[in-house]
Amino acid sequence: MERYVFATPRLVVRANHIGSQHVEGFRPCNQGEMVLDYYKLAEQPFGVTPDPRYLYLGPTHREALASVLYSVSAGRGFTALIAEPGMGKTTLLFDFLNKVRKLAKTVFLFQAYRSPQDLLRSLLEDLGIEDDGQDFVRVHRKLNECLLNASGQGQQLIVVLDEAQNLNEPVLETVRMLSNFETSRDKLMHLVLAGQPQLAENLANHRMTQLRQRISIIARLNPLGPDDTQLYIDHRLRVAGYDFVKPLFTKQAVAVIAKYTKGIPRNINNVCFNAISLGCAAKQRTIETDVIMEVLRDLDLSTAKFETSNPYMTTVLLPPAPRARGNWPVRLALGLGLAAALIIWPIMRTHNRVATVFASLVSRTLKRPAVLRQDVPVNVGQPTQLIPLESLNRADPQLTAPVKPAETLTTVSSRLVLVLPGDNLSRISFRNLGKYDEQTLDRLHVLNPWLSDPNHIEAGHKIRIPGSREVSDAFHSPSEQMPRAISKRER
Repeated sequence: MERYVFATPRLVVRANHIGSQHVEGFRPCNQGEMVLDYYKLAEQPFGVTPDPRYLYLGPTHREALASVLYSVSAGRGFTALIAEPGMGKTTLLFDFLNKVRKLAKTVFLFQAYRSPQDLLRSLLEDLGIEDDGQDFVRVHRKLNECLLNASGQGQQLIVVLDEAQNLNEPVLETVRMLSNFETSRDKLMHLVLAGQPQLAENLANHRMTQLRQRISIIARLNPLGPDDTQLYIDHRLRVAGYDFVKPLFTKQAVAVIAKYTKGIPRNINNVCFNAISLGCAAKQRTIETDVIMEVLRDLDLSTAKFETSNPYMTTVLLPPAPRARGNWPVRLALGLGLAAALIIWPIMRTHNRVATVFASLVSRTLKRPAVLRQDVPVNVGQPTQLIPLESLNRADPQLTAPVKPAETLTTVSSRLVLVLPGDNLSRISFRNLGKYDEQTLDRLHVLNPWLSDPNHIEAGHKIRIPGSREVSDAFHSPSEQMPRAISKRER
């Protein structure tokens, strides 16, 4: 009988048969209980709910909580708490409400209210006051009665508005008006605005000046550092009942978690939750760095690819793991080859004059005049085809141009000149020789065979040019012309 594997997120359960909804001898397993039993945990330490028991007071969390408590005790009326997503704002607010619940009436609002009526209706409902929130005069009267009754009992009303960055300007103006409930000595209502950095931008708007001026304390939450990340993980494990006989995460694994989660508590929870699931499947009592790296690849939505060929099994194709850095000789060789190709490539892409110069030089060496065949296209990388002059058919009308014997290069006087910034071959020729024509260009290419582009010459280089006598004698005298290919114009 065939055996199949059920693949859940890194937990494997074997069954004897698949093909129907009822599997004989198979009982579904709660993978959460399996993980907790394996690591001897009383509950899941890396949950997603804002449980105040799991609140770790890092430096900025401790300071923010103290600031909010002090603002309430001092009767300041308004406090703001601003932090990036996932920093634990809601958990800290729940802990704050637990601390003041015996001394004040509390209301926690978290929805994105679109109108002042929606905000007032929710506030009255949480206070146990029946009203539709449409009549502002009636709402004001009922709220004032409720606040005076609470003040007579020695209590203050504390209203927390979470996700306040989603409140529009009319709703924020209504929040400002709620702070007007006061006596000559005390504030009857304290409001806490908590939200993401967009809340600070909204409050900085010049139309919100009155509200901004009433906020006396603004608290902020910053990401956890590497040491606080270790303490944060240990705190949550301790609350969940871990015995710490052996560390659940190695120090290297915690360092990787701190680096890639950027110290954001919600990201830390996600990584650790998946790590203990994968560690349980891999039978690792102490989770190593390789498990953390695999979890990070799983959570990277930009690289993970999913394939569902089997309706009973979901396979996650992980991105390739980083390669070892031991193949530096191969990388060095590839780099040198690329550099050589970049240097040689411009030289190989020269004009057909390079082939002409090559033919001239070969003919001088062999003491046999030669011309470059014009009916054969010149391909870079293939040898140039040369035809001795004595083998040419003199009756051929295409080869009627006279070719004079070539003199050796040693008889040509020349000198070196420095290339100035912005120079090209024509400027250099006019400046030093007083002319620039096809014959001058041919001679300059003979003297400087390395020259590939006459319009782009790097400043600071030196090129060789004919002497002043050479220009008038060699270039103007037909007897001293350099042999060259017969052009189509001459044919």
